[in-house]
Amino acid sequence: MQAVILAGGEGTRLRPLTSRVAKPVVTLVDRPFIAFMLEWVQRHGVTDVVLACGFRADGVREVLGDGSHYGLRLQYAEEPEPLGTGGAVRHAAELLDERFLVCNGDVLTDFDLDAQREQHERTGAVATLALISVDDPSAFGLVRCDADGAVREFVEKPSTTGDGPSLVSAGAYMLERSVLDLIPPDRAVSLEREIWPALIGRGLYGHVTSGYWLDIGTPERYLQGSFDIIGGIVQTDIESRAGSAFIGAGCEIADDARIGAQVVLGAGVRIGSATSVERSVVLEGAQIAAGCVLRNSIVAERAKIGPHTELEDGVVVGADAEIGGNERLVAGTRVEPGEFA
Repeated sequence: MQAVILAGGEGTRLRPLTSRVAKPVVTLVDRPFIAFMLEWVQRHGVTDVVLACGFRADGVREVLGDGSHYGLRLQYAEEPEPLGTGGAVRHAAELLDERFLVCNGDVLTDFDLDAQREQHERTGAVATLALISVDDPSAFGLVRCDADGAVREFVEKPSTTGDGPSLVSAGAYMLERSVLDLIPPDRAVSLEREIWPALIGRGLYGHVTSGYWLDIGTPERYLQGSFDIIGGIVQTDIESRAGSAFIGAGCEIADDARIGAQVVLGAGVRIGSATSVERSVVLEGAQIAAGCVLRNSIVAERAKIGPHTELEDGVVVGADAEIGGNERLVAGTRVEPGEFA
């Protein structure tokens, strides 16, 4: 089984975590974010992955290599310019089989790809879209299907849901190679806006799935995904640590420091005396001095937080940044990598 993972975006909503590195290799808990997707598809029989990437592609290749670490073969299709979801798939055409899976690289999920593939084969579909029910579809777009699963219509960012479940695309598509013929070459093309509507009545089906599903494109969702991983809410190979923090190797934590239950500390992190860390992620090699307070914040690799400094909700400190002592970073503050503040 083959999969294409769409990972060409710049991750602007996640800055400053993505100011230096591409989103696929931003650290999530203890590994590059995209590793969770590679492990997920590998569990469902995928052996060959094409990573469609553009922004900082060399850095992605350097981190992930040939995929052997994840038990699969990893190839790269580097976009010369942003090509959209459809254009990225078409650009990778020479690497693709007669049937393949396409996944949105922004998603952390654990739903059952085997069931989607089985329905795709049973219906003889040209394309089968994984659909998942959400409480509020207003930020997405509803997908409405007939009783047999055939897609009937798309409703863009509805203000009301109407009758039936609020089903939205879960960002995983089982495709036959013939779909490539519908994608114009050498320009940006959207699968969602151009190709799927053109396939209605021509073999486009929806597969209703369930399980964990989260777009981690913002700092708030990055934190939520981190806590859901260590809490075992989403299926990964990380041991569930519900009720306790995730502490990486070689951390130095003062005896009187307070580390909350929903906390990730990367390898080699140092936490000073009387410091309190709650619902926060502190990545590898960062240093938090004495008397600090961190709440709902992210501190990237090797950053240094001076003594008696408070980070309010939603603060994100980039890699190698330094914050002086006796500071108070108000809610939502973003500190760029290497910045002194």
